[in-house]
Amino acid sequence: MNTKLLSALTATAVATALFGAGAPAQAFSFGTNGITFSQDTSVKFNFKQSHGMYQSSLGIYSVKDSAVSLVSTLFSETKSSDNQWENEWKGTLGNTVEGSGSAVFTFLANQIYTLGLDSGWGGSVYSTSALNSGSQQAVFGPQSQVWDALDKETTNVFQAAGQFTNGYASLFNGGTLIGFDDRGNNNDADFQDFTVSAEAVPEPMTMTGLALGLGGLVAARRRRASKTTS
Repeated sequence: MNTKLLSALTATAVATALFGAGAPAQAFSFGTNGITFSQDTSVKFNFKQSHGMYQSSLGIYSVKDSAVSLVSTLFSETKSSDNQWENEWKGTLGNTVEGSGSAVFTFLANQIYTLGLDSGWGGSVYSTSALNSGSQQAVFGPQSQVWDALDKETTNVFQAAGQFTNGYASLFNGGTLIGFDDRGNNNDADFQDFTVSAEAVPEPMTMTGLALGLGGLVAARRRRASKTTS
């Protein structure tokens, strides 16, 4: 086979590995409008911190006709905070939340989901604004950007909340930060009451395809070098 053609085919294989089989599932939505994917998509969630006075748990709920059903619990607090009201009711991994602090969930294609923060007697809020009668109770955005912007140890209103409603792009590029406001303190809209990060889990075919593609490029180069020297 012509080495130029082989190289072109191998480059195509690499491109497919990077942008084809391993490309992120096209999400219909991953934000305050709901969570829906066009193909099964696994997402890894990591607990960051909590700053709410309630003992809360974060779960994934399926949504049908505006009715929600708990599908999986991601993280649960064993108490409301590390040391009561100190540092604005701060809760951390290994103290307020036990375990590894990580959980992977596979969202099934074309099904509608939402994240829900259950705060017991404090009530529940959802990441989908429509399920809160239109009230935004969660923010979605690039992990580092939102984390730095949140005023975590005060109850100041997070003025930029309306700018962080879609976490799709960052889900596949560095991770999305999701911050909840639990409606405590007269719904202070601080969005730091429970924070987690989320990042899409690469599909297994991605690395396999990339390895095959790179292997083909190496083989083509060796053949070309062999022809040159012979």
